[in-house]
Amino acid sequence: MGKNNAIAKAAGQAFDRRLPYSAWMNITIRTALVFLLAPFFLATVSAQDGDREMVLLNPRAIALDPVTGDVYAVAPRENAVMVFHKGANSARRIGVGRGPVAVAVNPKTNRIYVANNESGSVSVVDGAAEAVTATLDVGANPYVLAVDSTSNEIFVSNTFSDVITVIDGKTNAQTRLKAGSADAIEVDEDAGKVYLLSYEDENLSVLDEKSGAISKLKVGMHEWGMALDSERRAVYVTMSGSDELAMIDQAKDNVRKMATGGTPCSVALNPASGRLYVVNHTSDSVTVVDATQSSVIAAIAVGHQPQGIAVDAKRNQIYVANRSDSSVSVIDGAKNQVVTTVTVAGNPFALIVEPNNGRLYATTLDKPLVIAIP
Repeated sequence: MGKNNAIAKAAGQAFDRRLPYSAWMNITIRTALVFLLAPFFLATVSAQDGDREMVLLNPRAIALDPVTGDVYAVAPRENAVMVFHKGANSARRIGVGRGPVAVAVNPKTNRIYVANNESGSVSVVDGAAEAVTATLDVGANPYVLAVDSTSNEIFVSNTFSDVITVIDGKTNAQTRLKAGSADAIEVDEDAGKVYLLSYEDENLSVLDEKSGAISKLKVGMHEWGMALDSERRAVYVTMSGSDELAMIDQAKDNVRKMATGGTPCSVALNPASGRLYVVNHTSDSVTVVDATQSSVIAAIAVGHQPQGIAVDAKRNQIYVANRSDSSVSVIDGAKNQVVTTVTVAGNPFALIVEPNNGRLYATTLDKPLVIAIP
């Protein structure tokens, strides 16, 4: 297969993953959506030999172990996960499967789980030994995964599938549940519930871990990013098609919506201030929402095509990854304004902060790295 055909195939696979198999019956709709969604899920980067290759963009490409302070980030071009030990400026490499796209950590067991999109597997990594202890076949094209450290279960979704794989962290045994196609997963450990978001499904699926029952909550089409708020017992969902943020009351299942900027793609909460930060990809801005009052209090201009976000609650700083102009905007949460913009090599798209020392880490189209904030 030639290089151009390989790229076309990769693009098709990437966007097929984003919408369940039933949606691709109409080729006209498929073609339109591929071009419409291209900036968000897939990017083209230059390989060392000068050719071009496709990279899946996943907000779970980077994760923190809050116990050890170690940061884990996928490196798809190296078929590896990179680990930054607390305070280190360089990373150690751990080989995993082909095309790793997402990583999740169970801090209670010091196990790291890596979704390998191309090899159809999940690598289980021992954080202390820095070695893969098991490789689990989870079916074709796993994309997103999340961990419940309380129940020691790992949830994995796949392309072309309405089945969620549940991995027992103690035995690595797998159970499959027909829960619907999931493009994002969030776990409420206190409630024992798993929230499953699908871009083309107007319903948010809620899995009760204990009973295995799945309920549906109508939110609207084109759900994109998601965040949990344990204090207010709320779930926040960005609606990229309607430029809105949905605020869901977990107790009452009430849904309120408010306007954001253009194409909201990510949302993060500062639990200390009770403020939400919504990244608007096409309007190059961040919408600031008072979660307690359910009101918009500011709109902040950032760099071009922002995509990832991380909140440092201790220092009240918010970091926004501006993928297309290779920079990170630093927002002062007290002033609601950008105080500095840091140039970053390689187009950052996912960020994470180590809360104790405030170090910022990024996954870029090139490689994971530490970002020095002046």
